[in-house]
Amino acid sequence: MEVIAGTIASPKGFYADGIHCGLKKTKVDLGWIVSEVPANAAAVFTTNQVQAAPIQVTKEKMASGQLQGVIVNAGNANACTGAQGYTDAQQMAIAAADHLGVAADQMAVASTGIIGRPLPMEKVTAGIAQLQKTGDPQAFQKAILTTDLTEKQIVIQTQIGGKTVTMAGCAKGSGMIHPNMATMLAFVTTDAAIATDLLQQLLRELTEVTFNQITVDGDTSTNDMVLVLANGLAGQPEIQKDTADYHAFKEMFQAVLTALAKEIAQDGEGATKLIEAKTTGAVSDEAARMISKTIVGSPLVKTALFGKDPNWGRILCAVGYSGQPIDPNALSISLAGILVFEAGKPVFFDEECMQEKLEGSAIEILVAMAQGTGQGMAWGCDLTYDYVKINALYHT
Repeated sequence: MEVIAGTIASPKGFYADGIHCGLKKTKVDLGWIVSEVPANAAAVFTTNQVQAAPIQVTKEKMASGQLQGVIVNAGNANACTGAQGYTDAQQMAIAAADHLGVAADQMAVASTGIIGRPLPMEKVTAGIAQLQKTGDPQAFQKAILTTDLTEKQIVIQTQIGGKTVTMAGCAKGSGMIHPNMATMLAFVTTDAAIATDLLQQLLRELTEVTFNQITVDGDTSTNDMVLVLANGLAGQPEIQKDTADYHAFKEMFQAVLTALAKEIAQDGEGATKLIEAKTTGAVSDEAARMISKTIVGSPLVKTALFGKDPNWGRILCAVGYSGQPIDPNALSISLAGILVFEAGKPVFFDEECMQEKLEGSAIEILVAMAQGTGQGMAWGCDLTYDYVKINALYHT
């Protein structure tokens, strides 16, 4: 398995483009991903009960299990916009499909941006007409960003069934991040041949240990979506469950989703540090994941690490209210690689060394439970002054 340079259009038979259509002042704000042939499709969506029109439309289009592309805009979420919003999302799909010469039920829709504003459809439809099948794939990555400071993408290749299989992923997400799911859009393309049902099963399984293990601010958005397209053009035999090819594909898939999840956490609004929490020895993997996610979601932990304060008591407190079985007298905590708590008692440490460690841009927290074999990880970021500034002024 090798990480290579590339874009969301690197797998065989995929294209992408992005343009500025006027939803944002100057930045690229409209794009699409297109497959040469209908692709087997899988998706997971926000669990927020208030769901934006593009989510509703794309759920309907997923019924066939195949898609040929997705049209995406940033700058306007088309959420909480009533019947007109639903009609506008449908019209986006129709306009993109007509421009490509494919069926409208083969075109998914995604939007991100401000909630509660109708889409200016004259700008959207005019922009769709400018998109090119063989346009600029990197521009698509730019077209999905809102408050993001960085583009998030990865391309991986591996050998499956005697053929080179490529998988690419890109994502946006910076604030309102607390999956299941978060204000994030993620798109994955692959030229592997895999049945829709198996692809959907794998996506759900891997989402639990990747995207659903990140948190920035505890808010779950109305528009979140992870969409995967597999067009089979690599030419390898179709992947069958529990085979060597299946495990190779799963490893690649998990690597792509993990990389994107960590990039989203690291690019949290105003963030200066990626926080990675790992719990081992829990009563189950699920318990370990929930403990880890509670730690990275704690405002007190997040602010302490922003201030470079080794306040491990806040970590222990978060473990205690995680809702999972714990024995505080049998666990240990390490912060930035330094043991700070063990067997119910503090461990004295070199404060200068700790201060130097906390200057880093990535901080690891390890909780060892000694209660079982469960293990799990979660990712978050620090909570800074800039987070408040960005969200206080988001609408203005």
